[in-house]
Amino acid sequence: MSTQPLIAAIEGGGTKFVCGLGRGPDEMLATHRVETTTPDETLDLVCDWLSQMKHQHGPFEAIGVGTFGPVDLDPQSETYGYITSTPKPGWQQTDVITPLKDRFKVPVGFDTDVNAAALAEFLWGAGQGMDPLIYITVGTGVGGGVWVNGQLLHGALHPEIGHLAVPPPLNSLAVNPDCQCPFHKSCVEGYVCGPAIAKRWGVRAEMLPVDHPAWEEIADVMAHALMNLTLTLSPKRIILGGGVMAQPQLIPRIRGKLISHLNGYLLIPQLQREIEQYIVPPGLGSHSGLLGSLALGRMALQ
Repeated sequence: MSTQPLIAAIEGGGTKFVCGLGRGPDEMLATHRVETTTPDETLDLVCDWLSQMKHQHGPFEAIGVGTFGPVDLDPQSETYGYITSTPKPGWQQTDVITPLKDRFKVPVGFDTDVNAAALAEFLWGAGQGMDPLIYITVGTGVGGGVWVNGQLLHGALHPEIGHLAVPPPLNSLAVNPDCQCPFHKSCVEGYVCGPAIAKRWGVRAEMLPVDHPAWEEIADVMAHALMNLTLTLSPKRIILGGGVMAQPQLIPRIRGKLISHLNGYLLIPQLQREIEQYIVPPGLGSHSGLLGSLALGRMALQ
């Protein structure tokens, strides 16, 4: 057994909350899934499970939480630890960390689920030694986390990569070609997240055949987003995770479209012969967010 502290981890998503207890990526003692319903019900079930784990495995020393957003990451703010203006119905202005602190009396680390995933991939996954590093998830929504200069990027808020403006797809063959974001007319999430794919193409992403024109369009939208990120943040690597990105034909298409969109502007190896090492799937698979939450808990202890 390692000498690392026992940490409780919570990855909060719009569809499910995944909870875990462990010491590191090679020593997870237990995991558990809770469906995302109302904030009170969901957080109660999470706390109940953590109490059971405390009883079974002994006390944990901290809790790490990586959750969907937008969230308030300013420790000086009255709403620090809140999910704020989310489009998720019923979750606006939800205080996530106070119930955990009140019940368990341990430090709580808090960040976005995608910043947590970026952290885990930097520590243990496909982003080791890569700074700056970008992690993007494409699933129920689209989000992105950024590791830069040895820390997670926070600013006035945190990265909201899913809402980068992109050109509307040209001559779209979608049955409903409009962007599906309730806030914006033409953003990444409104075209390529799971619910947007289903609304635009009339069929869920996992039911689309590999040669369906939707994939070409999704790759094009993603490549525009990655071009913007490459030009602004100059990352050493971009990791693409989430359920939509699990389609094996997608990342190779995105690489090709990114090279095409840049049109020879950046003559660097990452955008030529090393493109397969520049845009990659997660090294930790679907566990990046939960392991990143564990790492947030570890950081809260320090």
